[in-house]
Amino acid sequence: MDIKYCGHSSFLIKGKSASIITDPFDPKMVGLKFPSVSADIVTISHQHEDHNQSQLVTGFLLVISYAGEYEKQGVRITGISVFHDNKQGAERGKNILYKIEIDDISILHCGDLGHQLSDEVVEELGSIDILMVPVGGVYTITAKDACEVVQDIEPSIVIPMHYNDPRLNQKIFGDMSAVTDFINAMGVTPAPPEKKLSAKRESLTEEMKVVVLDIV
Repeated sequence: MDIKYCGHSSFLIKGKSASIITDPFDPKMVGLKFPSVSADIVTISHQHEDHNQSQLVTGFLLVISYAGEYEKQGVRITGISVFHDNKQGAERGKNILYKIEIDDISILHCGDLGHQLSDEVVEELGSIDILMVPVGGVYTITAKDACEVVQDIEPSIVIPMHYNDPRLNQKIFGDMSAVTDFINAMGVTPAPPEKKLSAKRESLTEEMKVVVLDIV
């Protein structure tokens, strides 16, 4: 199973029997070119233009934008409703966590999570191998809050997302913090961004690592 970073909160997850795109974005709003991609499944964490552009993805698509349980081509996806802010959605509405089970690996894509996870949600999620978590603050949890989510989930691999990058539209996203703030908060040694993450069940270890992916 391979994971590539399309930028912002969007990833291409490619397994043996299916491929998934998370949160495809509007290039004009985000400031990045969205890659030409095909997938079997698209997940939408919430209906903002930097997360919901499923029409940019080609293929025989199952587009998931609601909480619930879904299955397609051997991939199981569970959506759990949370909030885009820490005020029960009063400021930015709801957000959906997606647990993606593919090739015997469980991935949690947090979308624009805006608060700490309750014990009930953590229990409902169960075991998570790879955590994709927003770390830039402003529109989501901060780097410090993201560290607490990591501690709650206890994944093998953490992939930060939704942070400031010079290539983003700075008028909209310039106040978000850089990924280095999260790296420092986690207390891990910085490493060069990787082009992709390749993972197998047997390659996962108890020792957690943070993997920063470069934008494709």
